[in-house]
Amino acid sequence: MTVFPVIDGHNDLPWERREGHGSGVEGIDTEQGSLHTDVPKLRAGGVVGQFWSVFVPGSEPDPVRTTLQQIDLALRIVDRYPETFALARTAAEVRAAVADGRIASLLGAEGGHSIGDDLAVLRSFARLGVRYMTLTHNDDTAWADSATGSHPHGGLTDRGREVVAEMERTGMLVDLSHTATATMHDALDVATRPVLFSHSSTRAVCDHPRNVPDDVLERLPDNGGLVMITFVPAFVSRAYADWEADGSVGEAPLVTVAEVADHVEHARDAAGVAHVGIGGDYDGTPVLPPDLRDVSRYPVLADELVRRGWSDDDLRALAGGNVLRVLEATDEAFGRTVGVR
Repeated sequence: MTVFPVIDGHNDLPWERREGHGSGVEGIDTEQGSLHTDVPKLRAGGVVGQFWSVFVPGSEPDPVRTTLQQIDLALRIVDRYPETFALARTAAEVRAAVADGRIASLLGAEGGHSIGDDLAVLRSFARLGVRYMTLTHNDDTAWADSATGSHPHGGLTDRGREVVAEMERTGMLVDLSHTATATMHDALDVATRPVLFSHSSTRAVCDHPRNVPDDVLERLPDNGGLVMITFVPAFVSRAYADWEADGSVGEAPLVTVAEVADHVEHARDAAGVAHVGIGGDYDGTPVLPPDLRDVSRYPVLADELVRRGWSDDDLRALAGGNVLRVLEATDEAFGRTVGVR
């Protein structure tokens, strides 16, 4: 199989450890049948960098406190296995970790509700090393419309634009996964630095509100941003999404690596190869395509793309080179915030 150095945009191992293992960190260094993610699988999959999601649900009564707990949990995973993981906040720190044979571990917050509508909390998360924040999760916030919400604002409010501006000032990446199309466009209208979609696929291939439409993909080259293709079956396959919407009755439609590759190639065709990455959403969804059932399986996607004629240079850009470029574009501002260079 073709192993390529992957820097993945979104993995929910910290929430899975909270919900299924009492926020414990033991055992991740051995094969865990119940997990999509453990150290042996990461190594087999060629993962050299991972954005660990510090997600909390929108229903959480105290989202700031719970997000802090999730940041702590992600950092405890890194601290418990220092021979495997290294905290990374900048592209330079990612490269240093990889050179040392460790998996660069970055943090990403999922959902603007996490900050409790408080820019001081946003800045504090940045100082703790959080490199991106998704503007919404599944529900609208008071200042931004979600892809799966009721869209009360028509995109971003003035407060939402203030949040985006403060994220850019601190070097925190604006993540547009989970947002409504109007929110995507509003954010791109005011963004002065590259945005990213940490775990979304393409709406032209699978018409799902969580995916990115072509008129947004076509704006990424001017912005310098990045869409990181996800493996969630309902976002990959319209047949699977319909089966799920109809109550998941009977056998589920098979979702294949070829369908995931179709999304990768459509994003490349719409935005350019410099604006595509991978954000699997492992341990954040109960079901994955069998070909991509855990984090050891990135080489299966690489093999499919090689079969379609992808060059080594383009594979490396997709796997991690593009997200390193996006990090570098915001590293100076982030470095001023957290005191690193």
